[in-house]
Amino acid sequence: MKYLSFIIVFFILTGCSTRGAYEGLQMSKRNDCSKVPPYQFDECMAKASKTYDEYERERKETVNP
Repeated sequence: MKYLSFIIVFFILTGCSTRGAYEGLQMSKRNDCSKVPPYQFDECMAKASKTYDEYERERKETVNP
């Protein structure tokens, strides 16, 4: 529940921009990585550390192959 309130506050502070929303979700994912077993931690962090620019580039490649 505290993560949800953090994300809501983050959205308000960032003006709910797409980049701000993405970064807020990535931060939440990184926090969730602390709950996975140690052998999954590195993979979890790698998935949660993709920058917005990387995400946007991959999204555009998928939409417009």
